[in-house]
Amino acid sequence: MQPPARSVRAGFVGVIGNTPLIRLARLSAETGCEILAKAEFLNPGGSVKDRAALYIIEDAERRALLSAGGTVVEGTAGNTGIGLAHICAARGYRCTIVIPDSQSPEKMELLRVLGADVRPVPPKPYADPDNYQKIAARLASESPANTIWANQFDNVVNRQAHYETTGPEIWRDCAGRIDAFVCATGTGGTLGGVARFLKERGVQAGTQIRIVLADPQGSALYSWIKTGELKSEGSSISEGIGTSRVTANLEGTPIDDAVQIDDQAAVSMVYRLLREEGLCVGSSSGINVAAAVRVARELGPGHTVVTLLCDRGALYFQRLFNPDWLRAKGLSPE
Repeated sequence: MQPPARSVRAGFVGVIGNTPLIRLARLSAETGCEILAKAEFLNPGGSVKDRAALYIIEDAERRALLSAGGTVVEGTAGNTGIGLAHICAARGYRCTIVIPDSQSPEKMELLRVLGADVRPVPPKPYADPDNYQKIAARLASESPANTIWANQFDNVVNRQAHYETTGPEIWRDCAGRIDAFVCATGTGGTLGGVARFLKERGVQAGTQIRIVLADPQGSALYSWIKTGELKSEGSSISEGIGTSRVTANLEGTPIDDAVQIDDQAAVSMVYRLLREEGLCVGSSSGINVAAAVRVARELGPGHTVVTLLCDRGALYFQRLFNPDWLRAKGLSPE
């Protein structure tokens, strides 16, 4: 018997996107809602950021800003850098990554394996000239021609990637039956693109789709949505989400509400997903799903709430899945 035919994809970039929606059975039963999580950790680079990385590089190529032998420079908490490094390796570009040295060691190790020039720097607030994003911008500006700064936070090609791919995939796989989309944000690209697409389709279909921002402590976006003021309190172990400013990608996004999730709630949800669903994901996924459950309970039974599983838990073994590290932070997997 012949094996079933399989489609052949064009290298790394050919398998970015079209990730499945996973029904979270136990949480759906508890809330009486359909809680669906888009498995972005199944992108080939392991995270939702592969989408933005591809769009940013292809946009630079179309505009003749990047060509053979060129260099891509970015300031990143890790996942966008990983996506960029994969694509740079596939296309023959050099890749320089500026990353806060507070990020997980696994991310930095993977970036180096992929051939990136990794430059860890001390964490600094965005207003500081030595913030990792600003260092990346300077490095790119001081480099020779055929070098781009990806600028994921304010390059709205990031948002466009999700408007053209992630949003349509969610709408298609839900057959248009969706009541709320819940998502944390760092650059604003995922939430900005998906929210715009779903709101437009909802209006066309005569339905109201609620867009809810999930935010960790230490980020100013929860306060911004609730009060109009960028104000942060506390801190979080989460990596790559939360911010003290409204990025170009987030600006103008139609957001109906915000939910703030503390570290213990996020960690508990990460371990529930592992033990109940067999899903090993990072802390941002825990924040997303915990927020989706809260929104589901507010809406009441019979609704469909969609969120994202952003990246793989393997990037956080030394921290999130290390009992000693959790105890030192006052956190428990229970």
